[in-house]
Amino acid sequence: MIQKTKRNKVRSILLLVFMVLAHSAWAQRATIHGRVYDSDNNKGLPFVNVVVSGTTIGTITGEDGAYHIAGLKPGFIRLEVSFIGYESVVSPEIEVSNSKPTYLDIELEKKRTELQEVTVSASLFRKTEESPLSLKNIGISEIENSPGANRDISKVIQSFPGVQSTAAFRNDIIIRGGGPSESRFFLDGVEVPNINHFATQGASGGPVGIINADLLREVNYFSGAFPANRGNALSGVFEFFQVDGNSEKFRAQASVGASEVSATIDGPIGENTTYIFSARRSYLQLLFSALELPFLPTFNDFQFKLKTRLDSKNELSFIGLGAIDQFDLNLDIEDPDEQQRYILASLPENEQWSYTVGAVYKHFRDDGYETIVLSRSHLNNSAVKFLDNDDSSLENKTLDYLSEEIENKLRFENVSRLGAVKLNFGANLDWVTYTNSTQQRRYYPDGFLNVDYDTDLNLLKWGVFGQVSNKIWNERLTLSVGVRMDANNYSSSMKSPFNQISPRVSASYLLAPEWSLNFNTGRYFQLPPYTALGYKQDGELINKSNDLKYIRADHFIGGVEYRPASNVLFSVEGFLKMYDDYPFSVKDSVSLANLGADYGVIGNEEVRSISKGRSYGLEFQSRIASVNRFNLNLSYTWVRSEFDDKEGNSIVSSWDSRHLVVFTGTRKLKRDWRVGARWRFVGGLPYTPYDMNRSTLVEAWNSNNGPFLDTDRWNTKRFDSFHQLDMRIDKAYYLNKLTAKFYIDIQNLYNFQNQDQDILVRAQDADGQFLTSDGGTRYVLDRVKNTSGTILPTIGIILEF
Repeated sequence: MIQKTKRNKVRSILLLVFMVLAHSAWAQRATIHGRVYDSDNNKGLPFVNVVVSGTTIGTITGEDGAYHIAGLKPGFIRLEVSFIGYESVVSPEIEVSNSKPTYLDIELEKKRTELQEVTVSASLFRKTEESPLSLKNIGISEIENSPGANRDISKVIQSFPGVQSTAAFRNDIIIRGGGPSESRFFLDGVEVPNINHFATQGASGGPVGIINADLLREVNYFSGAFPANRGNALSGVFEFFQVDGNSEKFRAQASVGASEVSATIDGPIGENTTYIFSARRSYLQLLFSALELPFLPTFNDFQFKLKTRLDSKNELSFIGLGAIDQFDLNLDIEDPDEQQRYILASLPENEQWSYTVGAVYKHFRDDGYETIVLSRSHLNNSAVKFLDNDDSSLENKTLDYLSEEIENKLRFENVSRLGAVKLNFGANLDWVTYTNSTQQRRYYPDGFLNVDYDTDLNLLKWGVFGQVSNKIWNERLTLSVGVRMDANNYSSSMKSPFNQISPRVSASYLLAPEWSLNFNTGRYFQLPPYTALGYKQDGELINKSNDLKYIRADHFIGGVEYRPASNVLFSVEGFLKMYDDYPFSVKDSVSLANLGADYGVIGNEEVRSISKGRSYGLEFQSRIASVNRFNLNLSYTWVRSEFDDKEGNSIVSSWDSRHLVVFTGTRKLKRDWRVGARWRFVGGLPYTPYDMNRSTLVEAWNSNNGPFLDTDRWNTKRFDSFHQLDMRIDKAYYLNKLTAKFYIDIQNLYNFQNQDQDILVRAQDADGQFLTSDGGTRYVLDRVKNTSGTILPTIGIILEF
């Protein structure tokens, strides 16, 4: 009876809370303000029309370019901005609420000529003169409400054309058949080497993203046509832009997500300075321990931005991003099953931390601006493994690994407008320290190799770049020509920048206001991973002796784009990438282009710059973005990816998925409800069967803590196709002093079971002893079917106040 009374009280309280929330949610007291300024010189523009997209609500800017709009309904909005003599623009999405004022600066670009034959209206889907194709813009609502992503930008990216999602539920960035090490990431102009927790050293992936969606404003994703100021990339460039801190008052946000709890604060410091800071901590270790999973991951991260306007011509920003990751084994599981035993026996215990801090200074002139970026990035990665996790004797240690990558970067850029011509030029200088201490015994077909070395490598890298863009023929034709040169002091082939001349040309021709033809070709270079540069054998930097080179990729891209309305886009692009000088494993006879989508390290072995490859395909995308109502994104990519084997024959790469289909749709309903769904299809990926002869050898298995792949039959098998449906429901309450958001995200709704490679485990007798044959020299191995996939529901709570 007492329990029933308590339950009734709880129900009454909850009913009262929801009634209050529902009533308060109808308030429309949201405000947005900011300034509209000239993109060339940062001067505020007076008398500019600023209208909330899809409404008649708006205002005009004051003499200093400032605007203020009040009485808005809370939610995601865009602003349409127009002014005589300037290109009209539609702003990025931004969320407004009753609990806090929203600040958004908008830049306008001068019209260089007056169009007489055609009139082009502002579009939600922007493109630049340097990159008129293969550039996608991701707005904040797509990041916040993307089904199956749980506000992880690395997973949101997988919804866009050409980006392959792996069935292993990792965040590897695999673009248009290229490897997961071929992308570069910039946060407010500062290069960030690692954007994922538990990162694969030498590649890009990991299971969880580091970047907090609370701080993001929008993302630019380049799958080609890279601007000359973005170097060292072969397949992708990502530019993440953060919001500024609140300029009027302190505010805070707390959230509970799929794997972590987080807190974010922001506000003003004086009249001209704002800050925003976030910290997150995971609770996966507690959850995985309760579920008796064999591994126990824990991560922490932080992110901040401090921005100050020194005066009307100068501004300075400081940004930071960091993570601390620990990966322990759950050795307390009683009577583990075969899959648990396999994981416990094969995975090392790992600890990793990383950070990037940087300063960005901008000086504006009447005809342009200069940017100076100074940053430091540091990765520390360690791993230890004992045979069968028996650490009672050092003789059981099969891996002892400790490595650091430290990058100090300085970059200068100048952007000028000379009439209708845009000129961008600059230079960069990097000082790199790479250390590695490795003890490991590796088994290859020709016998054992004792890997025992210490490296302390110092590397000086430098580069120069320039790009000229212009619109001619009454602005129908946009041309952009750029070049960059990179070099370093590692090897003789890398010292001369003339060996790494990287030209690029882009063109866009306006057939009609809605139709355009786009083209790009370029040659791009990327430095091999530091793990390969610093690898030693017999006390020698063996890859330096092998005259390791920059990896090269030649791109050819052409496409057609149709924009029947400002919020509707259809595009088709064909692409071809030709690779050369890719590092090729001497011992395994495999191109490193096939590696990287797994935990651990790639590149720490003897390699030669001899591998060639190619990827090609066709990409279709359809996007509809209806302001504050619905968003649809449908993409299909047909892609082939091939690399040469040791005989020079072309074989499919590990990323030859052939077909990629992604449909993402979200719909805003009444009373601030939103629903969404994402369906992904990935063609079956190739895989390599086991080398059973090598795997059964006791000494070989013990050195590797598991089986070996048969590199003579690389990618001769293929998995079944992978597909998955994710759904999400969001509800927001916009109160006067509080915004409360709740969401339910369900991944793999119809419980698709993905096919993985079988697991090989050592057979045991009734006493738990491993069975052997051939006089105790070979293990008896059992093959266990291995599938992955489960319905994964998540409840999230976000409170802003």
